[in-house]
Amino acid sequence: MKKRRRIWGWIFVAPQLIGLIVFAVIPLLMSFGISFHSWDGIASSMKFVGIDNYIDQITDPNFRKALMNTLIYSVMFIPLDLILALLLAIAVQKIKGKSFYRLFYFMPVVTGSVSVGVIWTWIMNGDFGLLNNLLAAVGIEGPNWLADPKIVLFSIVIVSVWWNVGYNMVLLLAGLQNIPQVYYEAAEIDGANKWNAFRHITLPMLSPTLFFVLIMTIISSFQVFDQAFVMTQGGPMKASYTLVYHIYQSAFVEFKMGSACASSMILFVIILIITLIQMYGSKRWVNYEQ
Repeated sequence: MKKRRRIWGWIFVAPQLIGLIVFAVIPLLMSFGISFHSWDGIASSMKFVGIDNYIDQITDPNFRKALMNTLIYSVMFIPLDLILALLLAIAVQKIKGKSFYRLFYFMPVVTGSVSVGVIWTWIMNGDFGLLNNLLAAVGIEGPNWLADPKIVLFSIVIVSVWWNVGYNMVLLLAGLQNIPQVYYEAAEIDGANKWNAFRHITLPMLSPTLFFVLIMTIISSFQVFDQAFVMTQGGPMKASYTLVYHIYQSAFVEFKMGSACASSMILFVIILIITLIQMYGSKRWVNYEQ
């Protein structure tokens, strides 16, 4: 009986396991191998170059520019997205028509990234965009959102937050709904105000969900590509030139597959280190209900 259950267990997990191996593990291992070779992606022969691709990327001004832009983008995007998602989840938690608002805020998440980029390119157009027209109606002269190197990265952050905040809001709303109301009733009896209840009950009880949302948001912020590709093509003056855009440029424009794979491995290591730090630090602030 145990053997039969074990077999059926493997049968049920096989589709996911096969998909993980074929579409994640094998490409990762192949990318790691290609990163030590010089290859244009077309010719059948590869030339082994050792760690030259990694050295070239680290010393490449375009790579350093892409890495810096990605870090700046992440610093702006992560707190803005998390705070707004949490505020929306709290606001929606106890109002009537909660399902409608949850669906309303989640709709952008299922919208195609290309469609989002095209629509927001028109909205943020400096000459005839809807956003500047609305600002002009109240006497404010709007900037050239996508053509000014000083604010183009922040403009992409705005689009990314609009596109992604609904996903995090739904997760945090589910976490809030799982907090037993008895804790709030006990705190109210003890004379705690709303801020004390939020600080000492909501945040600790919500910390596992916050931890998951934080990790996923950090990973997605380092992988930003679609918005920069569709809206700005990395410009102006590489002000929105992100790390994944650099990988795309190296692989499919310059046909330097080895360099592109080396950049991918560096990005993988960066995300892995940040995730491990988060996992280690979570022991101090993530509380699981016993």
